Amino acid sequence: MRVKKIELYNYRNYMLNQIEFGDGLNVIEGQNAQGKTNLIEAVYFCAVGKSFRATREKEVLNWDKDIAKIRLTLEKEIGTKIIEIIFSKSQKKTVKIDGIPIKKIGELMGELNAVFFAPDELKLIKESPEDRRRFMDVSLSQTYKDYFYTLSKYNKILQSRNKCLKSYTDEQTLKQMLCIYDAQMADLCVKVKKYRQNFIEKLAPYAKMVHEYLTDKKETISLEYVGIAENTNEEVKKALLTNFEKDLKLGYTTYGIHRDDIKVCVNDIDVRAYGSQGQQRTCALSMKLAELEIIRQNTEAVPVLLLDDVLSELDDGRKLKLIKFCTKAQTLLTCTEFKFNVPCTKIIIEKGNIVD
Repeated sequence: MRVKKIELYNYRNYMLNQIEFGDGLNVIEGQNAQGKTNLIEAVYFCAVGKSFRATREKEVLNWDKDIAKIRLTLEKEIGTKIIEIIFSKSQKKTVKIDGIPIKKIGELMGELNAVFFAPDELKLIKESPEDRRRFMDVSLSQTYKDYFYTLSKYNKILQSRNKCLKSYTDEQTLKQMLCIYDAQMADLCVKVKKYRQNFIEKLAPYAKMVHEYLTDKKETISLEYVGIAENTNEEVKKALLTNFEKDLKLGYTTYGIHRDDIKVCVNDIDVRAYGSQGQQRTCALSMKLAELEIIRQNTEAVPVLLLDDVLSELDDGRKLKLIKFCTKAQTLLTCTEFKFNVPCTKIIIEKGNIVD
């Protein structure tokens, strides 16, 4: 799997551009605020249907333009695929695969698999469990469409259940309503837990290998899935019922896979609580690079690696190790200056244009 080229029209600071990529390491070089991250973002959009930074999708439209487009050409073993995304000020975005509009974003999942990392991804370790759940969800959704749809159903039911808890007028009627939601949630909880637990069990040994590679075996990372203890529908329904009074008092659902987490340790010490920023960054990078192998195993295709301004946060030794690792996949790496003498395709960006 590799991105052959991408065409951008009115996308952020790109007016009308076509960028072609090489098979291995692609270095996207330029000064700050020239459009390097915008280019990476556009590729990511074609993988998961959303941005890693924009809260409102209309933000990607260039200044006062009404329409913006991304058109990405992807080479796969089964042939060439064209992914097109059209943004409009007045309508919801349209996603097309080989010219045919898709009805649900889940249909896009798995067409282009991508792993993204930037200095801001330090939140994977440092911030709330929500960030670690998002890490699992993005990876699993690209690999398993069933996971994407299962999680989407769960979130909709959870939203409805919470709405009932906040707006109920009669406790008996509320219990009857929750009984319906709980039966649906139980099945979805069990399915999501199995996916996530299996993902972390597979990810852990590869994260350990990558982490030892980056730290010259001076440190060892360990990962542990932290989620619901229950494994069957009946057990989950019982747990939801047990938490009824607590949910009623707080006005939201306190039990479920929406509270899952990943425990990350270095040399058996919780790195989120006690690790240095450098350790946290190395752990986050190790988990992301290990994700490449997990997706490859599950899809039999190596995903595209997107690295945004990562070199600026690493020492020289780890920079070189990371660059060597990039030979394992087609990599799009942004930086302000690239001094390493390694084979690569260099793309220089200036004010949203390619400089020859």
